[in-house]
Amino acid sequence: MSDIETLIERPGMRWHGTTSVRELKHVIESQQFTVPLLMELFERSQGMERVVARGGSLDYQNKIMATLFYEPSTRTRFAFEAAMYRLGGKVLSTEQARVFSSAVEGERMEDLIRIVAGYADVIVIRHHQEGGARRAAEVSRVPVINAGDGEGGQHPTQALLDLYTIYRERPLNGLSVAFIGELDKGRTARSLTYLLAKFERVKIFFVAPPQLQMKPDILEYLDRHGVRYELESDIDRVVGVADVLYQTRIRPDRAADPTSLRKYTIDSTVLQRMKPSAMILHPLPRTVELDNTVDSDPRALYFRQAINGLYVRMALLTMLLERE
Repeated sequence: MSDIETLIERPGMRWHGTTSVRELKHVIESQQFTVPLLMELFERSQGMERVVARGGSLDYQNKIMATLFYEPSTRTRFAFEAAMYRLGGKVLSTEQARVFSSAVEGERMEDLIRIVAGYADVIVIRHHQEGGARRAAEVSRVPVINAGDGEGGQHPTQALLDLYTIYRERPLNGLSVAFIGELDKGRTARSLTYLLAKFERVKIFFVAPPQLQMKPDILEYLDRHGVRYELESDIDRVVGVADVLYQTRIRPDRAADPTSLRKYTIDSTVLQRMKPSAMILHPLPRTVELDNTVDSDPRALYFRQAINGLYVRMALLTMLLERE
């Protein structure tokens, strides 16, 4: 039994052999994940907390992960790279591949993926075009993980760590979640919405200026799956009833009136109206939409949320690499 299996196996749970894990070839979108697969991932993620506390593992010392980022990122890239190192693996990394690779000379992304797949056992890609990760997966012989694609695309691993953070605090069935901010192009909010729709009695509030409201494709998906939701432009109408306030940025250049953005800010005044048991999440980075005074409130979980990203990505890597 491997180092990691010793720390993760639980009575009644198998580390290997579940049909859902065997079928997980790539991670491209949140819709891929069934509830049983999510629970498997979260069990492993809890095990990874113990692995990290012990100093990591050498179980994957013969595996290589390539991070191929066509857009700059710090948190997501570091989290993936730290995850691989904690598992004992190695990393090939490039940031801003759109500028520093042969892409600047017109090389097709698919050609680069075919080559990198010969060097690495798993590829993590962030692409500036929606659908970029799917294109990569179609030509790759090793697993591809979508680390964010385009504006209004998806960011499934962010959604997985978001959901795991909520899961560690309270049941997911019967949850009420308010997404606040720039939602039309918010790939984190879009991805998490797909996951929330898999649970019972969920209620979602989309709080945004009308021109930045959630796109119809997500709303139609919720309608098809019988998930309750409301569109709001006033944070005051939801702050007292939501179990989770999921705050995102609003870029000033996208607001018709930048001074109106204060209406969507979480500050000490909002804290006073929140439920005592509620939680505040944010995918980060933040600007003016989340006041620094909120950080000391025990309901502010966004830094813990970021750390949870390490455990979830470690768990996800094991699920993909054990297939190889």
